[in-house]
Amino acid sequence: MKSQMKVVAAALLAASLVGSNAYAGDPPATAKKHASKKPPKPSVEDQINALRQEMQTQIDGLKSDLAAKDAQLKQAQQTATDAQAAAQKAQTDATAQQQAVTENASAVTALQGSVNDIKATDVSIVNNISDETSAIKKSLANPDAIHYKGVTISPAGSFLAAETVWRQGAIGGDINTQFTGVPLNYADAHNMSEFYGSGRQSRLAIKAIGKTEHVTFTGYYELDWLSAGVTSNNNQSNSYTMRQRQLWADAKLTNGWDFSGGQGWSLATETTAGLTRGTEILPQTIDAQYTAGFIWARQYSFRVSKDFGKKFFAGISVENAEALFPSGAGLPTNLLIGSPGNGGGLYNLNANYSFNLTPDFIAKVAAEPGWGHWELFGIGRSFRDRIYPATGSAYNDTKWGGGLGGSFRGPLFNKKLSIGLKGLYGEGVGRYGSSTIADITLRPDATIRPLHGFSALGTVELNPNPRLSIYANYGGDYIGRDYVTVGPTQIGYGTWTTNMSGCNVEVKAGGPTSPSTPANCGGNNKDVQEFTVGYWYNFYNGPKGRLRYGLQYAWFERDLWSGAGGTTNPGNGAKGTDNMFFTSLRYYLP
Repeated sequence: MKSQMKVVAAALLAASLVGSNAYAGDPPATAKKHASKKPPKPSVEDQINALRQEMQTQIDGLKSDLAAKDAQLKQAQQTATDAQAAAQKAQTDATAQQQAVTENASAVTALQGSVNDIKATDVSIVNNISDETSAIKKSLANPDAIHYKGVTISPAGSFLAAETVWRQGAIGGDINTQFTGVPLNYADAHNMSEFYGSGRQSRLAIKAIGKTEHVTFTGYYELDWLSAGVTSNNNQSNSYTMRQRQLWADAKLTNGWDFSGGQGWSLATETTAGLTRGTEILPQTIDAQYTAGFIWARQYSFRVSKDFGKKFFAGISVENAEALFPSGAGLPTNLLIGSPGNGGGLYNLNANYSFNLTPDFIAKVAAEPGWGHWELFGIGRSFRDRIYPATGSAYNDTKWGGGLGGSFRGPLFNKKLSIGLKGLYGEGVGRYGSSTIADITLRPDATIRPLHGFSALGTVELNPNPRLSIYANYGGDYIGRDYVTVGPTQIGYGTWTTNMSGCNVEVKAGGPTSPSTPANCGGNNKDVQEFTVGYWYNFYNGPKGRLRYGLQYAWFERDLWSGAGGTTNPGNGAKGTDNMFFTSLRYYLP
């Protein structure tokens, strides 16, 4: 306000100066005389200069104030900048501190986890040591297997058996049934039942397993007492000879290749795990001959197989051959096809052995796509005899036979039920059916003719609980007619000219003085059919082994090919039926 008044005064002074200049040309007025002389007034210039100086002083003061305020503002800005920087640094320090706290917390958590892991590991180590100690003590006190130089030896599969069989029609057989020995309905033995008790199916099995980085070696030895020597009988001691069942060795590589050789189940027998030897699945029968329609042999073989991703398997096998000797009506005799066993060659003097040209050849593929186990296989066989014609030189005759077969087995209802079907069809493959009906017949010139036939078996198995297993099988083995006509007669298998007039006639008083089959009933076997149902029940199954009981019923029918006289059915001749009951009590080693 004071500054503004000074400015106004300066303006008025300037205006007065301008007015004074306007009257400068007029004559000055007559000066009045005063009583005393006064000091002169300051000039306008002096006043302007004084005002200018005062204004400059004020301006300089304002500049100084402004500079001071600018300095204060800069100082305030610097202070604010410093404060902001300090705040940012404090925030950064706080963030770093928080991060450090977080990292410390994470480190503490990790450390706590490590401590817990160490504690758990210590507990696990202690438990493992305790378990291993217990296992070592158990293995010493109750060993599951014997460990010898890196090889594990186990008796798993061994059992002791107490078994019985009752047959409505007698066949004179032990716990194994000769299917083609089922008596015809009008035979003497058909009217006599039989009962036998036996422990001869008891089994001793030893398996040895050794492992390297790339190969698993397995050796297996299995025996029972279902064999008879020249002094064996049931009179008092029931001393029967020991029999080899399986003796084989196997080398299984980690890349899927598998090599094995020795006596064991044929590759034609169904397996459960690829084509691995030792995983064969057999009918759950007590009868040691199993059941009609089952396809099998137990003989020497050398097998090579390959596992492709545990889904597909392929293998080939060369196996010991044996031809069932020629069967049929009117067969020629001017030939050599085999002979009884040579005692010096350690063969049975009472058995026939064919002179084989080659082993049997079997190839098989199997698949396990996710449900069930599926197989397809083929068999190739050779047959040979030496013929001595009425004129000319003797010569050898060779014929080839073979067949195609397959099987499948699959679980249902959470493995409570399983179903299976298997079959084999071909020429000259009769020995692979459980009934072993016939392989070949002869032509009139003594040349070999393989017989066509088939075997088939259907299986249902029910496992309602771990203790009980119920099974049912229906199967059969069939051999077809094969003959040629020479004049009024037929030569071969299943001929129509065979005299069958006495097949359905019971032996009467005044007839033969000793029991026999019906006279005039020489027809060849057409088929054997069997229906079997039974169960196994485990009284105990645990670390001390397994104790189980089994009961089985079997119905048999053996049919002959019809012939001349006495048979009205053009397809069938005589037949024999039989009913059989089996029991078994077995203790299996753990």
